Amino acid sequence: MAATTKKTSAPKKKAPAAKAAAAKASAPKAASGKGANGAAGFTPDVPDVRIYRGSGHTHESLGLSADDVLAMYRNMLLQRRFEERAAQMYGRQKIAGFLHLYIGQEAVSTGAVWATRPTDPIITAYRDHGLALARGMSSDSGMAELFGKIDGCSRGKGGSMHFFDVSKHFYGGHGIVGGQIPVGVGMGFASKYKGDGGCAMVFFGDGAINQGAFHEAANLAALYDVPVLIIVENNEYAMGTSVERARGDANLYKQGYPYGMTTAVVDGMDLFEVYGAFRQLADQARGAEDGQTRPFFVEVQTYRYRGHSMSDPQKYRTKEEMESKKGEDPIIRTKMYILEHELATQPDLDQIDEEVKAEVMAAVDFAEQSPLPDVSTMYEDVYVQEDYPFIA
Repeated sequence: MAATTKKTSAPKKKAPAAKAAAAKASAPKAASGKGANGAAGFTPDVPDVRIYRGSGHTHESLGLSADDVLAMYRNMLLQRRFEERAAQMYGRQKIAGFLHLYIGQEAVSTGAVWATRPTDPIITAYRDHGLALARGMSSDSGMAELFGKIDGCSRGKGGSMHFFDVSKHFYGGHGIVGGQIPVGVGMGFASKYKGDGGCAMVFFGDGAINQGAFHEAANLAALYDVPVLIIVENNEYAMGTSVERARGDANLYKQGYPYGMTTAVVDGMDLFEVYGAFRQLADQARGAEDGQTRPFFVEVQTYRYRGHSMSDPQKYRTKEEMESKKGEDPIIRTKMYILEHELATQPDLDQIDEEVKAEVMAAVDFAEQSPLPDVSTMYEDVYVQEDYPFIA
């Protein structure tokens, strides 16, 4: 892979001088080893940082065929059109509760899923539609769940934030901020315990990195050499607060340092960068190269074009910022690549878009026709056991 390995920090904002001075003053002193000035010598051990940005990948360099690229493009477009229609249905009050859109982050979901195995477990937070569709959940099943209908992926009980499909090894969709991180690390531990060669992928937003659950899970992942990718999707805003305002150090990749993990920074707006990074990292995590499983901490730098949820007026960012980001749209970038490399013609891509739109409209019709869950299903799907004794 074309990734570079560095011992220094990835480019982002520097800590203020006062903060750096305070950190230096509080640094631990070595127990042995005298320098020329008589002070104890100390060399900090900083984990490797891999930068997956501007690698110059082509589909050929990654071993992808033209059909592969077109399939990935179609899936990204499906996620976009699905959520655009979901937003419209929300406005018509066909969808209740919360609706968190993934628009702008489609290269992350598609690249990660295409680069890994269908049996690798995936778990994420409540911005879950994109990853579910990337993993192969049907538009019908997803839209019916948004509508709260019995034919939905969670039988109408989960809604937008709780997509779930065991058959696809997709385990949610979790509404508790950071609550899915220990569960995902546990799934990675299960793969190691069973020796099935799996690599769990745990996705969460930049706001969740401040939760204690992240640190507890990361520590155990490192302690037990768990085959897991702990992935923060840094879309620059936790609800309505930018990362720069919410953290003393906005370089999120450094959160892998305390646990001795190799960390990675990935351009999440570039489909090929995501694909190349996740293929390499997942294989190394599962021990494909040397038989040794290990965790990786991954910061995927991306951007969301919609608000935190449908109720977000987005007053915390300017129109100028939004305009400046439009050129980074991963779907547009992939489309331009396809045309420039003559993998398909514009009429071909127009046809794909029409097919995707028709699929999504059919999903809306399916959701409309699907019945609401019967009251008799209230106590079903709570426990794995069919006759759990504590359900009256």
